[in-house]
Amino acid sequence: MRILYLGDIVGRSGRDAIQNNLNDLRTRLKLDFVVANGENTAAGFGMTGKICDQLFEAGVDVVTGGNHSFDQKEIKSVIDREPRILRPANYPQGTPGRGSHVYQTVRGKKVAVINLLGQVFMNPLANPFHTVEEFLAKNRLGGVVDAVIVDIHGEATSEKMAMGHFCDGRASLVVGSHSHIPTGDAQILDGGTGYQTDAGMCGDYNSVIGNDKEEPIRRFTTKMNSKRYEPAKGPGTMCGVFVETDNKSGHALRIEPVRIGARLIETEPKL
Repeated sequence: MRILYLGDIVGRSGRDAIQNNLNDLRTRLKLDFVVANGENTAAGFGMTGKICDQLFEAGVDVVTGGNHSFDQKEIKSVIDREPRILRPANYPQGTPGRGSHVYQTVRGKKVAVINLLGQVFMNPLANPFHTVEEFLAKNRLGGVVDAVIVDIHGEATSEKMAMGHFCDGRASLVVGSHSHIPTGDAQILDGGTGYQTDAGMCGDYNSVIGNDKEEPIRRFTTKMNSKRYEPAKGPGTMCGVFVETDNKSGHALRIEPVRIGARLIETEPKL
């Protein structure tokens, strides 16, 4: 199976990068399944049902979230009825929506996806390691499901790496989101799990992690807040990670970064 995970989509530049590039990339790479992190799609803060629908039309199969999942109040009603939108699974019981789900591809393959929020330097939720352990026990790779994708939305690289090794052999892909900068450590772990610490963002890289540069620089230099962060509006780059899995075991056979767009050095897998 061929899977693409796309990092945090930031504002209109990120959405445009998806809409301009994803359908063609799905064709070129013969992708079976696409997951994208959408928690910054609505002007950098949260997501809306309308925006998620646009992402689905552009070729995304599942939209995951993070610490900004509920910034847009309207998403609470949408996320309850739309299984293709996930929020972190370690939110308290009773939180709207779902944190994981099993999806079926057009070819009949079952893909289990879980969205987790890290503990380090983030608002504390339930322990994500305990949450993912329960999820993996129910969704055995190569048995109950054909692929398992873990999106760990976290600040600390150490926590993301620990999650990768914790899930090794039991997931097809463990990938980090939230940091907005693509890491260069795409690899297959000892047990067969594809791993990358952070997929990067889909957005304008002539920015400070997707935001217009003026306000972040002001805060760093003066320690004063003058206005809300606003997404940079220049041409966007689509960043993510591609993994190809074994049809029997569900383990990763190949993993490569994806960067398509205006600013970073472009790279995509060659078939």
